[in-house]
Amino acid sequence: NIKMTVTLIAPIAMDEGLRFAIREGGRTVGAGVVATIVA
Repeated sequence: NIKMTVTLIAPIAMDEGLRFAIREGGRTVGAGVVATIVA
């Protein structure tokens, strides 16, 4: 398990608990769940 803080390049709607995938070159390299939103 890791903890990440990210900055998005485009605004998107999201809530805590949202599942997401990190893709690179057409392959999934990571996945997770939004724990908290820092505004």
